Amino acid sequence: MQILAINSGSSSIKFSLFEAGRRGIDSLYAGEVTGIGSGKAGFEFRDAEGKDLRGASDTVRAGSAAEAIELVVNAVTRPGLPKVEALGYRVVHPGAKLDQHTKITGDVLQELEEAVEFAPLHAPAAIVVIREMMVRFPDLEHYACFDTVFHDSMGEEATTYALPEEVRKRGVRRYGFHGLSCESIVRQMLDAAQCGEMRFPQRMVIAHLGSGCSVTAVVRGRSVDTTMGLTPTGGVVMGTRPGDLDPGVLLYLLRQQDGDKAATISGVEEMLNRSAGMVGLAGMPNDMKRVREVAGQGDKRAQLAVEVFTRSVRKAIGGFAWLMGGLDAIVFSGGIGEHDVASRAEILDGLEEMGVVVDGANNTANGVDGVRCVSGASSRVAVYVVPAEEDRMIAIHVRNLTASKVGTGAL
Repeated sequence: MQILAINSGSSSIKFSLFEAGRRGIDSLYAGEVTGIGSGKAGFEFRDAEGKDLRGASDTVRAGSAAEAIELVVNAVTRPGLPKVEALGYRVVHPGAKLDQHTKITGDVLQELEEAVEFAPLHAPAAIVVIREMMVRFPDLEHYACFDTVFHDSMGEEATTYALPEEVRKRGVRRYGFHGLSCESIVRQMLDAAQCGEMRFPQRMVIAHLGSGCSVTAVVRGRSVDTTMGLTPTGGVVMGTRPGDLDPGVLLYLLRQQDGDKAATISGVEEMLNRSAGMVGLAGMPNDMKRVREVAGQGDKRAQLAVEVFTRSVRKAIGGFAWLMGGLDAIVFSGGIGEHDVASRAEILDGLEEMGVVVDGANNTANGVDGVRCVSGASSRVAVYVVPAEEDRMIAIHVRNLTASKVGTGAL
């Protein structure tokens, strides 16, 4: 079975086709549309060997989500390529009623529409993509795979906010996100352990660091706590989101007036999702590489942004290590976690007393795929860099759902 996995963001669409067979899941090709609506869109499309499949045209038209989807559809239905037989989508937040990966029906779409307020940065774009792709592929089955499901193993003491019961009954609790990424990391590390390449860590923290960032505590492969909560806005500092705030900050902001214009909920929401975090601190676009370049040139705002970011991640790792009674491994993933050598080094700097020793040569090595150990031989806590394979996890869940014919959701 050929499964198309779609991972959409507010200005990008990633897509991958997998062959799901008895021997497992094999990648056939992958692509991405970036800069949707920016006037500077990009398009990539390659097979599993890295061959460029974009074609001769250099013109990329993606001024809207509809144009971006057209690019994706034209790419995956090109003559000579395997025919798509099922589609799966990464959906950040399912809302309070959907608690498992599920086949998409009219009722499920309605629930996703109602859950938009939980993830306003991600959900609207994902729903647009789902609806459009269902029109383009009306005879195929479509599945939603949720970032929250991996964290369903957290106990009530980890998911409950200290709020009145009538509020909690409306689904106000800590859900956690980046679950597909965390699940893919656990799976890769289990595979590596079974092959004798490593010992599977019983207590580990996964630091998924990209534009969105979270840190998750995992015991025996199951999530026990994580930094994000009701929405993907909380937790550690992120590219455009502030992470955890004193609730009084929001009340303060909503009481403010700019001249005769009072602050609005939508205005504060826009600020928290798009112009806070590293962007708000550094005063420049969301690009860690560029922020570090400017910081290295002496820019105080950029230097502070980096320090606040790395400190927030260190605090989360330390807190979870204490919570779990010790730590066997720290795993870095996501765009920053996988590729930013300096961030890994700074987050782990000074943790020798906790048994963390980084191997400088391994930490700076490039071009290494799969599970990579970057800790030194004397380190009591192993440190790994592992790629986030969210698309592969989507394909695995779709294969399992189609095989068992489960997927009506929990409505």
